[in-house]
Amino acid sequence: MNKDLPPELELPDQLLILLREQPQGCGEYQLIQQLKSRHSTRIPNLPLTDKLVLFRTHFLVFNALYLLRDRLLAERSAQLSISPLCIQLLPYAEGSDEVALQDPLRTYYLDLSNLRDTREEDVEKLLESFWTRMQGGDEKRAALELFELDAAPQPLTLAAIKLRYRQLVSLHHPDRGGSTTRLQSINLAMEILQRYYR
Repeated sequence: MNKDLPPELELPDQLLILLREQPQGCGEYQLIQQLKSRHSTRIPNLPLTDKLVLFRTHFLVFNALYLLRDRLLAERSAQLSISPLCIQLLPYAEGSDEVALQDPLRTYYLDLSNLRDTREEDVEKLLESFWTRMQGGDEKRAALELFELDAAPQPLTLAAIKLRYRQLVSLHHPDRGGSTTRLQSINLAMEILQRYYR
């Protein structure tokens, strides 16, 4: 049986313990459930059914993951692959520092004003704009629509989808006057499309 996480540890260190126990990696939801079951005091101890609690929990975990990734890279001790579907510790590789620092999601999650300033209405708009199109279970179609690739004449490749993703992130990033909720929808759509176009 797993013991409680040391309460004196900050969230990045608690996550490091959990990730070392799972060298194959795990998803964001699984990681959050482990934090809750091992009584982490670093995330809200509230049900994830409330949309704002869900957003804040997600934000705190990703903020801690990016802080941990930066620290591991600075120490040259490991790399941390971060996505909602798979978060995994990997061996350190030369040259990974620069790529990690250019990650637009890193910028978003390390800016605590995004946590402070996101209101329930913002989360509600995000869910309405994207999830309503996923009713009926057609997540792939909803993601393609969001990327405006649903009418693409040629067969799609993951490379083409990634190019479109980078374009959309650049266009809608909050640092460039874009919308935080739109960026979150774009990131979620990319996670979905990666499952279909590997």
